[in-house]
Amino acid sequence: MHADETETDGDLVRRLLRGQFPRWAELPITRLASGGTVNAIYRLGEELIVRLPLRPGGAEAIAREARLLPRLAPLLPLPIPEVVATGTPAEGYPLTWAVHRWIEGRNPVEGELAEPERVARDLAEFAVAIRGIDLPGGPPAHRGAPLIAEDQEMRESIEALRRTDEPFDADQITAVWEEALATPRWTGPPCWTHSDLMPGNLLLGGDRVSAVIDFGTVGMGEPATDLIPAWNLLPAPARRVYREAVDVDDATWARGRGWALSMAVIQLPYYRTTNPLISANARYVIREILGS
Repeated sequence: MHADETETDGDLVRRLLRGQFPRWAELPITRLASGGTVNAIYRLGEELIVRLPLRPGGAEAIAREARLLPRLAPLLPLPIPEVVATGTPAEGYPLTWAVHRWIEGRNPVEGELAEPERVARDLAEFAVAIRGIDLPGGPPAHRGAPLIAEDQEMRESIEALRRTDEPFDADQITAVWEEALATPRWTGPPCWTHSDLMPGNLLLGGDRVSAVIDFGTVGMGEPATDLIPAWNLLPAPARRVYREAVDVDDATWARGRGWALSMAVIQLPYYRTTNPLISANARYVIREILGS
């Protein structure tokens, strides 16, 4: 996916484990298919996973999670990852890496939810809970700056999208984006946000949300960034349920729509030939927003 990503394989994982966590070194290792863009993920036995960042920024996220997940877990209504161990660079692998407890579940797929309104309520409960956390000392969220901070990359991505054969009207996207930028900014205090509630960072058990994973973007920002599931996962009727349950004003909802659009438009030209899950989701978001 990335020109500069670090190569990994099961043999590397086993060598790292033998050198640093030998008690797990002989467990079965299986690379998991994933739509994620930050880590290579390996199942380790029945109860663990190993996450190896593909790029240096992912190692920073590993450190952030190790520091924050134990503090956040008891304050949230859904299970979140548990860091079991953190590894150091070795065996030619240059980055910090982590071992997590396995969480059973499956990723939802946009437009294919059996109980979308139930999922909407589960996600809203999580979004309300995380923004209400009173935990001092949080770092800035990955998307903690005002929406205008995305403007240059967004406009470059719109032009890149214009040069593809994707069936989207770049001028219409630009108009919707400028409408989002014209929305009043958040003036409240920074609050905790996950900042990346993509389908790949959610797990379902049955027809309910059973866990939220990948907290590498977590931190302090504005609540609009956690509204993105309204467009990247939920159909229109469930979107209305989500909006009512998260209880935000019109401006915050509009900024959330802008965040969802910017993420999709920036992702699509970059991942359209390398990550089918991300690019399919980006197309879904753009269709939902341009049609709404």
